[in-house]
Formats: sequence, C-alpha cells, structure tokens
Amino acid sequence: MSQFSDRAMAIQPTGVRKMFDLAGDDVISFGLGEPDFQPPQVAIDAFYQAMNDGHNKYTTTAGLPALRRKIAESWSPYLEGMTEDNVCMTMSGTNALLNLFMTLINPGKNILLPEPYFPLYGPDATLVGGEAKYYPCLFEHEFIPQISDLESMVDQNTVAILYNFPSNPTGGTLDIQQRDALLEFAQKHDLWIISDEVYDRIVFDEEHVSFMGTGHDKTLIVNSFSKTFAMTGWRIGYIISSNLEAMKQVVKIQYYISACSNDAMQYAVLEAMEKANDFPSMVAKEFEQRCHLIVNRLNAMPGVQCHRPKGAIYVFPKVDVPGMNSEEVALELLKDGVLCSPGSAFGPSGEGHLRFAYTISLEDIARGMDKVEGTLKRLQSNA
Repeated sequence: MSQFSDRAMAIQPTGVRKMFDLAGDDVISFGLGEPDFQPPQVAIDAFYQAMNDGHNKYTTTAGLPALRRKIAESWSPYLEGMTEDNVCMTMSGTNALLNLFMTLINPGKNILLPEPYFPLYGPDATLVGGEAKYYPCLFEHEFIPQISDLESMVDQNTVAILYNFPSNPTGGTLDIQQRDALLEFAQKHDLWIISDEVYDRIVFDEEHVSFMGTGHDKTLIVNSFSKTFAMTGWRIGYIISSNLEAMKQVVKIQYYISACSNDAMQYAVLEAMEKANDFPSMVAKEFEQRCHLIVNRLNAMPGVQCHRPKGAIYVFPKVDVPGMNSEEVALELLKDGVLCSPGSAFGPSGEGHLRFAYTISLEDIARGMDKVEGTLKRLQSNA
C-alpha cells in the first residue's frame, strides 16, 4: 500500500519542467513563459515603501479594497458597475485556477478543458476529485475549438468548460463570432465558464475578446499580473465575476488556500495600475516584434509550419522530422544549445509540435533560430 495519497500519485511533473531541469546555463532558452522585463519601477519602489510603512500584516481574504476597486474599474469597457465585491485577489493565476476548480467541481463531475493545454488544468481537476475531459484545439483550425467536438463530449456530469484565449501554449486567439459560438454552447448546456485571460493585454493588432460582459451569469475570469506587468515571481492574480454569489464562495475557498494575498505587494500592484498602466502595451509591442521574427524564421525552415499568433508569448509550430517524436526533437535541439518544449508536454494532440516562448531578445531569437535551423537540417538529412 502506498504511503502517499491517491491524488499525489495521480499527477506527474510537467514535460515543460522536465526539459528546463535538463538544460544547462549556456542554452538559448525558449522554454518557460516568463517575460524578460522588470516590473515597472514605480511598483518596485511602492513595494519597498509599503513594507517600510508597515504593510507587512494579514489582509482581508478578498484583498486590498482599493486594488479590487481599481481592477473592477479596469473591466468597465466590458461590464460597468462592478465593485470590489466582484474581485478576489489570489496568490497567482495558478492559485485562482485551483480555487475555481474547488469551488465548482464535485467528485465524479467533469470539466471540459482545451488540448493542447496549460499543464496545470488537468491535475487541478484530479486534485479536487473531478474528471478532465479534453476538447481538441487543432492546428488546422488555428487552435480554435469546434462546436461539433464540444457537443460530442458534454454529458450529464459536465459542470464547466474552461477557455484560454490568448492561449498557452498555442498563441491562439478568438474573434467575436468564435467567442459567441463558444458562449452559446456553454449557455445551451448550462455550464460554468472559467475563462483564463492572463494574456488579455498582450494582444497584437486587434482588441482582446473577453467572456466578461456577455450576459452569461455563470462566468468567472482568471487573470494575473505575472505576464502583463512582468511580475511572475510576485505570484499575484485575481478572480473576477459579475456573479456575486459565486464570488462569496470563491472568497471562502481562498481563505483555506492561502488566507490572504501579500500585504505590501497589493499596494505595489495598485501603484502599477495607477501610474504605469501603459506598461502592458509597451510589453505587447516588444512581443509583437519578436513574434514576427520567430514566425518568419520558422516558416522559412523545411518541414515547419507556424501560424502567426495574435497574442500571448508563444508559437506552436508543426515540425516534421520523419521517425522522431516531439520530445526526441526537443532533446536534439537541447544538445545543440536551444531549449524549447515538446508539444507532447501539452497533451497528445500536441505531438508533432514544439512550443517556443519568445521571451528573449530579438538578437537571441535570431541566434536561437540559426541553431534550430541547423539542427532540423541535420535531423532531416539523417532521416
């Protein structure tokens, strides 16, 4: 008999971390989705000042009211009239996801999740005793799910569906018509929508299309400051919903997860929102340049096809090397000094793909793509 719980034994380390742990210090890293920026200086200064001012204590479980009001206000283009009661601060978007799975999913019930997927989605379902059912988001549809696939998977035990746009790992994004079709599906089956929108301000050319303000009262949005304000190590995010009864349950669950978020950090994030709110736009412009470079380079390589994402910080190209799977290709690239993630780390439908996070400089992207091209030519000539 195992001395550990079934839930601990049922989940495994992610394939993304596996590659990261194998990498040396001298690789060109397209591995982790971590922006290579510092947070806004005003936020760093405010963090320090808040600690000196004595903000080193427990806060309310839902978080600093002034910050929650500011967040609610920031969503007014989608839905006016929300207040701090519509927001709960969390210790990262990761915390927010687990909270919502705990809030919505009973043992024996299931949730529909996208595949390729962010690797924490499925294990979160396992941890709360639910079942993960994966719907395909395929290259040939630019990673947008098809309603026919969703209809074939929903059953009497399905309580929720999770959408992630812009997407990790694919970079896929929605237009309004596609959003409305997915919304109609959820309404038809009376499903909760968990919308993971942590890349909402890293979009190119077009405005972000959100599930907020669509009239479906069973919608909960996950967001984070990790990517848009380069605060990955700060571990701060939030849940927002127009459904006040749902938010009461969310806040209650949050107490038992972390009691509350970091006191001083919330003042720093508020300062960033008030005095550096253009920071995400600056970040997005830089990522857009990087996206164009990496997509152009990849599409010029034999055996590679890559969509041009309209948001997020990833590309998910199809890479054809006869006789080799995505992990084997990724390991060969690692030997040659380039760290990326095998598509299989994001589910079976990710096989045949690689994920590159373009979170390094233009110069390093160019150098990395030189190495990728050399490796793929070698592997293809040996196939």
